[in-house]
Amino acid sequence: MAVDLEKLEQLLTNKLRERFGEAIREIKSYRGELTLIVDRGPIVGIMTMLRDDPDFQFNFLSHVTAVDYLALGRTPRFDVVYHLYSLPKTHRLRVRAAVPEEDPTIDSVYSVWKTANFHERETFDMFGVIFQGHPDLRRILMPDDWEGHPLRKDFPLGGVKSFYFKRSSDPHAGEPKDLVPRIRVQNSDI
Repeated sequence: MAVDLEKLEQLLTNKLRERFGEAIREIKSYRGELTLIVDRGPIVGIMTMLRDDPDFQFNFLSHVTAVDYLALGRTPRFDVVYHLYSLPKTHRLRVRAAVPEEDPTIDSVYSVWKTANFHERETFDMFGVIFQGHPDLRRILMPDDWEGHPLRKDFPLGGVKSFYFKRSSDPHAGEPKDLVPRIRVQNSDI
């Protein structure tokens, strides 16, 4: 069943702009994919309409993430990105909402799709975006005492340097006799 992207784009434009007005910034079509760019304020209302409207029926939230535009110098710095799919209609939609660095908050869509629970926790953990109204917003991948957010472009790379000192000058001191080396040492030219 082929999806008529032009018809879907027109429906999205008409219905969403009628209800949410200027909060619907733009609808882009590129290489057979639709992207809806919205303000972060009415995100829960927009997502609820996308799920419940019989013309859309986006009943599956497949992923939530963020994009950090620090290197490009864009303001606002972050986009929260939602990937939606309609099982009955077999069409996809990407929804992007800009979030500023000085106030990295957006309402949680957990009330619309329960699967947002873990997606939003991962986005919080990796990017530091705070999902207001989330029932259990805490780290999911990094330890609780971890400082910073690893997928931000300004997060330091390389970690903490560690040193290992051996008491003997023998290069294999302290290693078990049956250790299989991970790096093969070549003793000849052949």
